[in-house]
Amino acid sequence: MSNALSIRQLSLPTTAGSIETYIQAANRMPMLTEAEELDLARRFHDENDLDAARQLVLSHLRLVVSVARGYLGYGLPHADLIQEGNIGLMKAVKRFDPERGVRLVSFAIHWIKAEIHEYVLRNWRLVKIATTKAQRKLFFNLRSLKKGYATLSPDEVRAMAKQLGVKPEEVVEMETRLSGQDISLEPAGEDEEDKFSPIAYLPADVSTEPSAMLERKEYDRLQDEGLRDALAALDERSRNIVARRWLAEEGEAQTLHELAAEYGVSAERIRQIEVKALQKMRGTLSAAA
Repeated sequence: MSNALSIRQLSLPTTAGSIETYIQAANRMPMLTEAEELDLARRFHDENDLDAARQLVLSHLRLVVSVARGYLGYGLPHADLIQEGNIGLMKAVKRFDPERGVRLVSFAIHWIKAEIHEYVLRNWRLVKIATTKAQRKLFFNLRSLKKGYATLSPDEVRAMAKQLGVKPEEVVEMETRLSGQDISLEPAGEDEEDKFSPIAYLPADVSTEPSAMLERKEYDRLQDEGLRDALAALDERSRNIVARRWLAEEGEAQTLHELAAEYGVSAERIRQIEVKALQKMRGTLSAAA
């Protein structure tokens, strides 16, 4: 099962036509009993039976429709949200272990939401609406808690910050991003003023050409693989120190003193281990280049 499941591979219905027709078709798909689900999951897990995988996916399409409906407030096409959710569902089916004693619906909903979240963040208005895990969480929580489009009052900001466990200024910053107005890049008509639309001031960007994008994607892939290999070459303690010092989410990186207290050594000793580990990683990365 090295290849990822795809809509074409499983011959699943798509949202290319009428979304209402698709939803009706998804709701008509028969639901599986626990025994049927277990049998199909074992057939796919043990024998790579794609027909079993197809039945598992089809029986849960209504779940994707239901989850996707909760994201309509972002102004993105319902069909696209469903399609992204279906990708999450197929990933869940591929990774589902029938021997864990958990129903597929409980396992799949996390994958479906994760895929839709990423789609919303990639496409909703600003290019970088949220860049860290904490900001993504704030983005979705604030979007669901905020009522209407009016600007939050100071009291509402403080109350929401307390409810979400963040600073008031973080709520204000994210609300500003959420309320940013869309601006058309392309000219809307044939008036003389349309010649001065924002796109007229954008320089040609060769980085968006297909060849440049493929080259950059391949470079990023090699960098990721090199980093994994360099980390794997370290002993467990060194790897843990580097990961928690340099690879943690923004605001979650550990200090030398915190790690020193955990390992029962001095902060200077942690620094020495870190320096030696980084030097070894550079050597591994240079050798692989």
